[in-house]
Amino acid sequence: MMEENARVVAVDGDAVWVETQRNTTCGACSLNKGCGTAVLAKFLGTRRTRIKALNTLAVQAGDDVVIGLRENALLQGSLAVYAVPLLAMLIFALFGEALNAHWEFTQTEAPNILFGLGGLAVGFFWLRRYALKVAKDARYQPVVLRHAGSGRNATQSPGDTSNNSIVV
Repeated sequence: MMEENARVVAVDGDAVWVETQRNTTCGACSLNKGCGTAVLAKFLGTRRTRIKALNTLAVQAGDDVVIGLRENALLQGSLAVYAVPLLAMLIFALFGEALNAHWEFTQTEAPNILFGLGGLAVGFFWLRRYALKVAKDARYQPVVLRHAGSGRNATQSPGDTSNNSIVV
């Protein structure tokens, strides 16, 4: 479970809107002045990111909390966002190249490019449908785990401090 500190900004039924601070490790690196990531971080600044999380505790606006997301949800989401459209584009471009070779259009690569762009569009269409499907699945949603600074979590009562781990 990946965890991040956040502040509750709004309560929306069984979910809450939280803001997290974008963090960078550029301050600890000795290459700070010559690194492209450090320059980009300075340019973009430290903006806050607003996220909707499932409210497993009775938190209110203004509370500091710890939210969590399963690692496999992040991995699957990353693969869906990055790999699927790219693979679709490459597969369609190779198909366009095969058609190009079959029809012997040796002077142009237009079919390769057009099929590649079509594959990218198909990949984005699939990604949109996938995103709508997982948006309703609680396994892929961030969850409020506990109040920040306290050892209590979503499965403990206020007097129980025997176990500080959570499995969502």
